Amino acid sequence: MEMENTILDSCNDIGCLATTEALQKFDTDGSRIKWGDVKMTARNRDNKTYQTPYGSVQLERYVYQSSKGGRIYCPLEHNARIIQGATPKFAQQISHKYSNMNAPAVCRDLEGNHHRKIAHSYLQDVSDWVGGIAQAKEELWEYVIPPLNEAITAAVVSLDGAYVLMRDDGYREAMVGNISLYDVTGKRQHTVYIGEAPEYGKGNFFQRLEKEIATVKKHYPDALYLGIADGAKNNWSFLEQHTSRQLLDFFHVTEYLVNVSYAAYPGKTDKPKRTLWLDERCKQLKHEAGAVESLISEMEKLAQKNSLTKTVKENLQAALTYFKNHRQMMAYAEHIENNLPIGSGVTEAACKTLVKQRLCGSGMRWKDKGAKVILSLRALVQTQGRWQQFWDKIDQCL
Repeated sequence: MEMENTILDSCNDIGCLATTEALQKFDTDGSRIKWGDVKMTARNRDNKTYQTPYGSVQLERYVYQSSKGGRIYCPLEHNARIIQGATPKFAQQISHKYSNMNAPAVCRDLEGNHHRKIAHSYLQDVSDWVGGIAQAKEELWEYVIPPLNEAITAAVVSLDGAYVLMRDDGYREAMVGNISLYDVTGKRQHTVYIGEAPEYGKGNFFQRLEKEIATVKKHYPDALYLGIADGAKNNWSFLEQHTSRQLLDFFHVTEYLVNVSYAAYPGKTDKPKRTLWLDERCKQLKHEAGAVESLISEMEKLAQKNSLTKTVKENLQAALTYFKNHRQMMAYAEHIENNLPIGSGVTEAACKTLVKQRLCGSGMRWKDKGAKVILSLRALVQTQGRWQQFWDKIDQCL
């Protein structure tokens, strides 16, 4: 360990020397330049410290100003794509880490594993800048779907929410959306994720998801577009506009059958019978074409029992109403036969990995801006191929 730590320190020293030499090549020779339509003259060279993956480096560079004064321009920082005093690679590294860990954990990771010590405030400044770019450019930038080895026959659009503790408003719902691409065998080939901090009306979230759907449809116009979600009304009003077929999440529906099982076998010692009944009805719902109508008929018969408690009757009636109102969205057997998904498990998982794991740690409370930054970064990281595309676009716009 001592040997490796010594090698790491030596590599960092070499990295700092090499980066110092490389950065100087992005500077001018001090002659006059033209920035846009403005002629600028170099002032005296001054010292500046930059943060790199290997350590901080200090060098002299020219800064420019017009004869009328005003804004100072540094060619080295522009040409080398410096971000808040960090080289682009270091800004990329720490913003990626910050999307996965809180600021103290990132600082500990950098110091313990890379022998790089930086302040919490600096880490957040860089990450906030990167996240701010991600938000500001969402409407302008389009990302390329990576090349896929299989033909895409179905695109599943799904959305859900996860509650986050906000500093000023208590618990509010952050939104997660995804578009998953499936081949003819039903294997998921690619997923696009988006996350949006809590907002009233969810307008930004729906607008961003709508844009992603439009991009996917350009690539795969002939695919089946299937919407899968739970029973929330505003989910379906959106999905009906953008998908040709809608399906209730299978596992959400089976939760209603759990309550029905207590009507079928209400006795205190009937748990084994309830378990068996529930297993059989779930298989029936999943694999038999006429299962929904059969279950509705069975629930109607169970509702005629006089021995049921008030709570069991109410739960049974709620399940019966739910099945009747959504029977056209429960074609599970047909979807399985055609190798189509029947659940929104990808979205359920995204609620945990995109939102809960990072925003719902012990004692965490978020401001709107902070939550937006984190969710923007995490969505870029979790969508395959998008993180590097994002940085290529930053390089072009700086």
